[in-house]
Amino acid sequence: MFLLQNLRQTLDDLTRSGYSVCIVEEVQVPTQARSRKGRFISGHAHPGSPYVFGLAGVNHDVDFPEPMHIVGVSRSAKGYCIILVLETMKTFSSEDGLTEEALVTKLRTGRYHHLFLHSSLKQNSSGTSRWGEFGEGGLLWGECNGRYFEWFDGDPVTEILFKVKELYGLDHDVTFRNATVSSDKRPRPLYLGTATQIGAVPTEGIPCLLKLLLPSSCTGLPVLYIRDLLLNPPTYVIGSTIQAICRLMSNVTCSIPDFTCVSAPKVVSCLLFSSIVDECEFISNRIGDMISLDSENDQKMNSSLIIPGDFFEDMETSWKGRVKRIHAEEEFAEVERAAEALSIAVTEDFLPIVSRIKATAAPFGGPKGEILYAREHEAVWFKGKRFVPSVWAGTRGEEQIKQLRPATDSKARKVGEEWFTTKKVEEALIRYHEAGAKAKARVLELLRGLSAELQCKINILVFACMLLTIAKALFAHVSEGRRRKWVFPTLVEFSETKDESLSDGANKMEITGLSPYWFDVAQGGAILNTVDMQSLFLLTGPNGGGKSSLLRSICAAALLGICGLMVPAESALIPHFDSVMLHMKSYDSPADGKSSFQIEMSEIRSIITRATSRSLVLVDEICRGTETAKGMCIAGSIIESLDSIGCLGIVSTHLHGIFDLPLVRKNTVYKAMGTENVDGCTKPTWKLIDGICRESLAFETALEEGIPERVIQRAEELYLSVNGKDVSEVKEYSEVEERSSDSDANYSEAYNHLSQIGIGTIPCVKKTVNPIENLRKGVANAITVICQQKLIELYKQRNVSELVAVTCVAIAARELPPPSTIGASSVYVLLRPDKKLYVGQTDDLEGRVRSHRSMEGMQNVAFLYFLVPGKSIASQLETLLINQLPREGFRLSNVADGKHRNFGSSNLPSETLSLLR
Repeated sequence: MFLLQNLRQTLDDLTRSGYSVCIVEEVQVPTQARSRKGRFISGHAHPGSPYVFGLAGVNHDVDFPEPMHIVGVSRSAKGYCIILVLETMKTFSSEDGLTEEALVTKLRTGRYHHLFLHSSLKQNSSGTSRWGEFGEGGLLWGECNGRYFEWFDGDPVTEILFKVKELYGLDHDVTFRNATVSSDKRPRPLYLGTATQIGAVPTEGIPCLLKLLLPSSCTGLPVLYIRDLLLNPPTYVIGSTIQAICRLMSNVTCSIPDFTCVSAPKVVSCLLFSSIVDECEFISNRIGDMISLDSENDQKMNSSLIIPGDFFEDMETSWKGRVKRIHAEEEFAEVERAAEALSIAVTEDFLPIVSRIKATAAPFGGPKGEILYAREHEAVWFKGKRFVPSVWAGTRGEEQIKQLRPATDSKARKVGEEWFTTKKVEEALIRYHEAGAKAKARVLELLRGLSAELQCKINILVFACMLLTIAKALFAHVSEGRRRKWVFPTLVEFSETKDESLSDGANKMEITGLSPYWFDVAQGGAILNTVDMQSLFLLTGPNGGGKSSLLRSICAAALLGICGLMVPAESALIPHFDSVMLHMKSYDSPADGKSSFQIEMSEIRSIITRATSRSLVLVDEICRGTETAKGMCIAGSIIESLDSIGCLGIVSTHLHGIFDLPLVRKNTVYKAMGTENVDGCTKPTWKLIDGICRESLAFETALEEGIPERVIQRAEELYLSVNGKDVSEVKEYSEVEERSSDSDANYSEAYNHLSQIGIGTIPCVKKTVNPIENLRKGVANAITVICQQKLIELYKQRNVSELVAVTCVAIAARELPPPSTIGASSVYVLLRPDKKLYVGQTDDLEGRVRSHRSMEGMQNVAFLYFLVPGKSIASQLETLLINQLPREGFRLSNVADGKHRNFGSSNLPSETLSLLR
């Protein structure tokens, strides 16, 4: 098994790196010593199809990698175009109108087998210079220059499909289905700078947003789904639907499945949600009726005390255990009869010879003989050396020796000098192989019939796999969001009218209690800000005052909001932006021959040319990489351009002279990061306020970072020599208007939409009653009676009216607690395989369930739990159940814990806590 895992890992590494691999196996044959071993090609793996049939055994669960795309890039009148072809699914998709930054993001975050670049890229948009020489195209050239690619001409889609068929050796009449998804009304894909600066693409030194949206235990496909969702934000309708689904998940009180996510290519057809449940149920029933389950024990491999076990294993593995025996009873029975006949023939013809040899064997150089499996010839033969007696004395086994004849292969050629068989054994072998061939043919016939019947359902199956991934990702996100105390924002569409009185607040963004996404609010320590944005902010503030953190936080909250996810705030109203663009500090690119200022201007050019009145634009420390006077003027002109566009956003700067420029602005307001005077020193408050802050705290920051004090003193002297006096002015306005938003305004509409298409209802599923089910019901009833009675007694003592009802919730095998249990105290009962119970209490039910199931033999155990108001009550009820359940006839594995009464902190009011004293 370890060898197979190593081989699979080697193949994965090679195919991920773009290599094609030919798998060669040695032929297992009875050959003469020192003879050359035979080899044959058993499989072929390449990045487009990294699967090798038969590489893993039947019982080995192998995690196959996702096939890689063939990628083509071209230029069109709309911008850049990317074409993705998936050979295994025979599909292709194209996306046009991309910016250079968005295209580079897709190339950097996606895995692909081959890269083809269209000749239209060799010139810039004006057609006057070579691609990558200067201006537009430099970023893309830098991305592709370090990779292997090929040029191509002609119609991009047609030529790319031709290249794919040529690459994989496909016939030219093979058709590929167009799986392109319309980009109408979708926000533009995230720019590379934006994605890296908020950690949507993990980047060293940047807080990774992607890692904070899901629990650390959630890995694999759900993470990729969330990443793709952030990089390619959805339409307003889809974003609202995702949020409505997350809200429903947040309120689920029953247990949820431990979703099994199976890797599948992107869904290639659009299906109605209402049909999925019925179609999947039909598919599941048909497969269940036909396919054999692991728990069925009526298809064990044939065995014999005489014949090597590998023989029957090799002969029957390819077909036995595939379908239920009832569908091929006659064929299965004939194989068993033939196997029995073969065992008898081998026993009668070979065993006496082996027994005779063992009785007469000398320590050295004596006769040898044994019954072996000749794998290449699929036969069981006798292999012997010097076993023929020199004198025939009528001893036991001589009659069988006289019946032996040399073994031959399928072409009637003698196999070797030491391999023998008999007529009876050969006839039994022929009978067994014929029976096996008929059984295999019958199984294949049944499977082909099932495959043909389900052929039209393949899209349903692929879509179901994708839904499992989405469900697991969203449940995990809701669980982590609740733990971090994040909220669902109110997501609204931009208004078509310019009249603000009719816009219903859609052309503004309000976030109350915004925290940096990398801070865990549940642990405290984060500075919360309120952002009421109805225009462009020109932001000033000291070094270390929180400008960059504020921009990152706003960018992350806006992006999460339009994707339908939870945001790090107390409340939020977020418009559905058509693009979210964040530009932070730039660094030079020696490979492209560009300075940091050139890189900055390239990114700003993309922002200005693509921004609309529905965009969110965030620019940090604009024009910091060039001479102050001219940089200040360029910054002022850029601010005027963004102001005329009418977008929402923030431009932060340390160029205080910009306020002395005659800027033409209608929609730009001045904001600052606040400071305060503490013991004669100016300190940042990290709070957003109105006004202008001309204090940079540059000297203080440099001193804190270890610059020698003499250097700072000289800097202050030079500063005073130029400015004459300390001209730092800070205008602070302490009053910040806080506005709350109705976070449920858009939820009811989305919920009604879900109800119409059949999502949001829980179907009633009938389950067969079994002993475990009976035990679960009995335990649930006992828990309800014992605990409810105790709670009534406690509450009556002080006449407390708010009685908490005991509601037991079951967590079956491969299910997990819902997100609503996060942060709540609970009492749980584990139903062990030996029918003993384990009673416990916890504030982290999901973690406790995973911990129990990680123990040997406990992988599929079921649980019962109920929520209680506080850890103290949970501890008391835990002790009560440990003492009372055995009296009700239940066996416990932790009876000794009933002697302890250790109570923790509680969130109950003081009058309720007094009941427990």
